[in-house]
Amino acid sequence: MAVDTSTVADVDPALLRWPVEPQQGGWYTAAEHAALDEVIRESDDWRTGWRQAAHLARFEEAFAAYCGAGHAAGFNSGGTALEMVLRALELRAGDEVVSCAVNFVGPHVAVIGQGGRLVLAEPDPDTLGLDLVDTERRLTARTRAILLTHWNGAVSDVRRFVELAARHPHPVHGPPKVIVDAARACGGRTPRGARVGAEGWATVFSFESKKLMTTLGQGGMVTTHDPALDERLRLWRGYGGLGESWGTNQMLSKAQAAVGLVQLARLEEMNAARIARAHARTRALADVAELTLPPTWHEGRHLYYRHNLLVPDAWAGTGRDELMRVLAADYGVGSIISDPITPHSKTLIRGHTAGQHVPRAERLAARLLCPVFHPQISYADETEIRDAIRRAVADVARTRPTT
Repeated sequence: MAVDTSTVADVDPALLRWPVEPQQGGWYTAAEHAALDEVIRESDDWRTGWRQAAHLARFEEAFAAYCGAGHAAGFNSGGTALEMVLRALELRAGDEVVSCAVNFVGPHVAVIGQGGRLVLAEPDPDTLGLDLVDTERRLTARTRAILLTHWNGAVSDVRRFVELAARHPHPVHGPPKVIVDAARACGGRTPRGARVGAEGWATVFSFESKKLMTTLGQGGMVTTHDPALDERLRLWRGYGGLGESWGTNQMLSKAQAAVGLVQLARLEEMNAARIARAHARTRALADVAELTLPPTWHEGRHLYYRHNLLVPDAWAGTGRDELMRVLAADYGVGSIISDPITPHSKTLIRGHTAGQHVPRAERLAARLLCPVFHPQISYADETEIRDAIRRAVADVARTRPTT
């Protein structure tokens, strides 16, 4: 489960005027509907059918050009795409992959599934993305990769992690590969101005329903400058070249590719609306002393997949949970704990990371909540949601000290 809604589970859903989170990120217009209609009509011909090669190639070429990457390979999901990138490392027992402890479960399960030893590192206290200094502390002679997540849309400085990897080469395989999870940051830019997808060994994107752009609810893409990696990914996603090597069917469909081209053309517009809405919410809540708000970054450095709030340290855990219940029960505002607690709370991952300690991650995760957020929420509703957050914090503050 990517989110935790247990703190509002006892609230009657009928009381929620706004749900715990949107179920669609990138939204559709007449252009997406027209593209889909055209593909359906074309595919009705028995001579044509649903073979996706031409449509997928156009989508991949456009996506690679947009990101400034040498290659882009489409997949049926971001999850399978990440699995295949990790498969290319050919991990052996004891090979380590470093990843941020505050994270979606998918990257960590993928590392374990490909036979790697998952090493958890602390998050940056401002963005909750992977902390560079703590990552260096976790590197060993067995480190094969750094898995860097642009968490909830905050874009990390990929180049600094590439430079870090270069300073700590594996004795056999050379510098650890920097694999970027950009599931929540499609269209963003790094602090150096590079488009997300242009830096690192491989960048994995998701087009699942909630993501910044979506291809009919599922889909993914890998960008890379490594032609050998691109070739292997293409081989594996298509039954290994029909038996030349291992492979299975992981293809993005013709309809998804057609809609993806339209979503890609509209991505800047959709991201701009999201950023503007996030900055407006931050300004509206700036004087609420009890809340730590997300950084206000421009030029695509933060895409605000969610609008993260941190409560005071004294409210960690029970105080945060109370605030979420008050928001839901008294004001009808849903919220979630994004990527709940730490991966230590998941049985599989807990077993693979026994003995590892990430106290900063655990404390920050206990302070985190994400009230419902989407650029298509009406301005009137958004004003009510902001006011509800302000009122709910004041309600909790009457009975809980902040220090």
